[in-house]
Amino acid sequence: MSHTHDADCVFCKIVAGQIPSRKVYEDEELYAFHDIAPWAPVHFLIVPKTHIASMAQLGSEHERLMGRIMLLAPRLALEQGCKPYPEGGFRVVVNTGAEGGQEVPHLHVHVMGGPRPWARG
Repeated sequence: MSHTHDADCVFCKIVAGQIPSRKVYEDEELYAFHDIAPWAPVHFLIVPKTHIASMAQLGSEHERLMGRIMLLAPRLALEQGCKPYPEGGFRVVVNTGAEGGQEVPHLHVHVMGGPRPWARG
């Protein structure tokens, strides 16, 4: 499967193995890894391997991809140590654009969980 990459994008470099990461999951389309500055006891990111700048750039062609991410998030959250719903749970956050708090211009889904209170979030 061919993926578009941005040579200047830190997440594209992580997906390509040019920057080390603590991998949580990988398949043909998606890569998940631990956040380098976690806000919660469990905090990892799920990114598409193809470069999509943000959620604002999603189109109908991305429906299946986003559906896969949303179905993968709860499975990985449990595998990474989140307690099951309803007593446990996790948070899914997609920062979009400067005012939305997006720091890396590559679509990424934060999955955060574990006992509260968290430092931030």
